[in-house]
Amino acid sequence: MDGLKNLENGFTIWLTGPSGAGKTTLAVKLARKLREMGYRVEILDGDTIRKTLYPELGFSKEAREMHNRVVIHMAKLLSRNGVVAIVSLISPYKAVREYARKEIGNFIEVYVYAPLEVRIQRDPKGLYAKALRGEIKGLTGYDGVYEEPENPEVTVDSSKMTPEEEVEAVISKARELGYLP
Repeated sequence: MDGLKNLENGFTIWLTGPSGAGKTTLAVKLARKLREMGYRVEILDGDTIRKTLYPELGFSKEAREMHNRVVIHMAKLLSRNGVVAIVSLISPYKAVREYARKEIGNFIEVYVYAPLEVRIQRDPKGLYAKALRGEIKGLTGYDGVYEEPENPEVTVDSSKMTPEEEVEAVISKARELGYLP
C-alpha cells in the first residue's frame, strides 16, 4: 500500500484552451493538491504524449482528432480504475470534447482562458513569435481554429485568477458533482 486513496469511481478533469492559456500550470497545481488530499492522480499532457508515442504526427484536423482519441482512451482507463485523470490538451474541436465527455463519463470540462495579448506575452513554446513573423500558419487560437467551450463546468481566467484560485474552483466543482467527498 502506498497510502493513497482509491476513489470508487475516478473522474477526468479536461483542461482545454489555446497554447499559453495556463493549462500546464493548472494541471501541475491541481495534481499536487489532489495528491496532498490523498488521491491517485495522473496528468495526461498532450505535448508529452505526442512526443512519446508519435513524434512525427502532424497537426491536421485528422491528426489532432486521432491524438485526442488516444488521450480520451487513456483518461477513460484511468478514471475507470479510481484515478483522477487530469488532461492538459488544447483540444480545439467541440465535437472531440463532447466525444470525450460521453466516452469517459465522470467528466469536468475546464476552459482555461487568457486573452490573446497575455498568451503572446507568455509564449512558453515560442509559437506566437513564429506566427507573428509568419513562420507558421494555423496556430490554434491565433490564426487557427479554436472552438471555445459553450458550457464548461468551470471557466478560469488565468490572467485574473491565481493558480490557487483556479485549483479551488475546480475542486469545488468536483465536490459539487459528487466526484470528491
